[in-house]
Amino acid sequence: MRHRMVSDLMTTSVVRVREDAGFKDIAKMLAEYDITAIPVVDDDNRPVGVVSEADLLRKEAGQLDPAGLLPVLHPRPADRTKQEATTARGLMNSPAITARPQWTVVEAAQVMERYRVKRLPVVDEADRLVGLISRADLLRVFLRGDSAIREEISGDVLVRTLGIAPDSVTVRVVDGRVSLTGTVERKSLIPVAVRMCQGVDGVVDVTEQLSHRTDDTSEGLYAESPRHTQLSP
Repeated sequence: MRHRMVSDLMTTSVVRVREDAGFKDIAKMLAEYDITAIPVVDDDNRPVGVVSEADLLRKEAGQLDPAGLLPVLHPRPADRTKQEATTARGLMNSPAITARPQWTVVEAAQVMERYRVKRLPVVDEADRLVGLISRADLLRVFLRGDSAIREEISGDVLVRTLGIAPDSVTVRVVDGRVSLTGTVERKSLIPVAVRMCQGVDGVVDVTEQLSHRTDDTSEGLYAESPRHTQLSP
C-alpha cells in the first residue's frame, strides 16, 4: 500500500521564464500555453518565484476608471509595487514554494493547503526545476477505477497489512465509496481497517458493517475478566 507520488502526476514539460521577462511576454505565454501561472527561474534553472494571472491582473485593477464610476482602490504598498512592476522579478510571488518528485500526493496537498497556493514547482536534489504539480493533478487520484481501489484494499490493506483472511471481509467500491462487510477476528481491527481504507488514493468514503469474534478492547476485556467480578458485601 502506497500513495501516488508527485513524480507520477506532475507535468514535466514546464513553461518557464527568467526574472527579466517582460509583462507582455508573460501574458502572451500564459495565453499561448493555456496556463494560469508560470515559474520564474534563475540562470541555473532553479525556481525563484511564480507569476500568476492574478499578479498580472493587479495592474489592470489599479487603472483609473475613465468614466469615474468605479471607486479608486488603495492597495497595500506590496500590491502597489506589483502594480507598477514590468518584469517577472517584480511581479512574482517569491520565494517559490517547491515540492520533490518523491513526495506523496498527501505531502504535496498539505503544502498547498498550508501556503494557500494552487501549484508547486517540482525540483531535484540540486533544486533545479524538473516539473510542476497542480491541484488538478492531485485530484487525478480520484479518477482511479473502482476495481483498482478494491484490489488495493482487498490485497494490500486487508490481507497483507492487517492479516485478515481473504474470505472474511467483502469489499465493494462504487464511485470511490467503499463498503466493508463480514467478520474480523478482533474488534480492535475494525477502526484500523477503516482508517487505512480511507487513506487509499481515490477513496471518497468508507462505511463498514463488520462483526468480530473477540472483543479485545479494554472495555471488553474489563467486562469479561473474572478478576474484576464485583464481590458481595
